[in-house]
Amino acid sequence: MMQDHRDPFGQPIGVPLPDWVPRPRPPRTAMEGRFCRVEPIDPARHAADLFAAFAEDGPGRMWTYMAYGPFPTLAELRAWLDARFEIDDPLSFAIVPRASGRAAGIATFMRVDPPAGVVEVGNIAFAPKLQRTAAATEAMYLMMRRAFVELGYRRYEWKCDALNAASRAAARRLGFRYEGTFSQATIYKGRNRDTAWFSITDGEWPAVGAALERWLDPGNFDAQGRQRESLSGLTGPLAGPRQTP
Repeated sequence: MMQDHRDPFGQPIGVPLPDWVPRPRPPRTAMEGRFCRVEPIDPARHAADLFAAFAEDGPGRMWTYMAYGPFPTLAELRAWLDARFEIDDPLSFAIVPRASGRAAGIATFMRVDPPAGVVEVGNIAFAPKLQRTAAATEAMYLMMRRAFVELGYRRYEWKCDALNAASRAAARRLGFRYEGTFSQATIYKGRNRDTAWFSITDGEWPAVGAALERWLDPGNFDAQGRQRESLSGLTGPLAGPRQTP
């Protein structure tokens, strides 16, 4: 049960935050992990590797629920990356698995709200070789850690097309809590999108972060790199509905 706070008129009000100050914007610097490096997008360095990685999804299945893509040619992908290169919101990063040293995915900090301490992770496009890997999970952990630990944000959001079952499952596996669906929230690629909202708050982060760190620990993988304990098993107990007053 949330604490009961009231104003002089007896009306219920939110928890006071007398020491709160706006948070810094996410910096354009790399995040280092054991399985991957998450580094600011550099079209000159990343475009060719990303194009090759994305091309492994021949039918284009990975782009169905994305507002951007697919990119039939390297020139089209390079032009899209060039347009985003200097933008701070969304702030785009390339996911570079250490095993290959080649960029295989994109993720961004977006809808950044420093006064409120809210940031969203989005525009996530993982090539087939990156999907369902420890590097992909670690990349998401590193971005969460930057938001909560390095920058002191209060809320970290994940939004997706409500019909995107894979994205919804990924959010829950990573420890996000489902908050609801906004009907007819937007239009993309000429069709309606109902948007499912998920989030992690700073109060939930310590448990979520600990679960991710336990899963990423070297002791959780055998000699063949297979997980001993699933992340869903660790985060499942954390994903229930929030208490409300």
